[in-house]
Amino acid sequence: MRKLSMLVVPGLVAMTLAAAPVLSSAYAAGSDEPSSPPKSDSSSKKGKKKSSSVSDPKFLAAYRTAYTAIYDNHDYTGAIGQLKSLKRDDVADVANLIGYSYRKLGDYQSSKVYYELALKDDPNHVRTWQYYGLWQLEQGNREQAQYHLNKIASLAGTDSSEYRSLAAALDKPTGATLVY
Repeated sequence: MRKLSMLVVPGLVAMTLAAAPVLSSAYAAGSDEPSSPPKSDSSSKKGKKKSSSVSDPKFLAAYRTAYTAIYDNHDYTGAIGQLKSLKRDDVADVANLIGYSYRKLGDYQSSKVYYELALKDDPNHVRTWQYYGLWQLEQGNREQAQYHLNKIASLAGTDSSEYRSLAAALDKPTGATLVY
């Protein structure tokens, strides 16, 4: 029995760590499905040195702390400071969360800057297309929001949580209060 527990316990610990909450912003979009954490190979271009910091455990821990500040505590100002202290706002996942936080604070100009930084790093960053589409709706730019929705459809499909969230927001009449 003791031998078995010596094998099972480390396996359970490893599984728990692997299944620990990942860095995602899905909850802010009204979805219960988390998206994936920053990936060293998805947001960086070949030949750049981003992968080393994105996979660094200290970076990931700090990112998780900022993520929790945003989605659990709604501390957007604190999260912006935490994310900027990572000095990696050139990484799509980081820039997107900074943009999201600024948008939630009503600072649309700063939000736009960071959404565009995220898309510059990764033009296929689906979550940024979603959040920037919601930004467009908040600015009254329904046509641009529809463009963002179409982009999400081409990248992730119409069954993705990002697509469904932005589509639901677009279905609301102009001037309706958006909740996401």
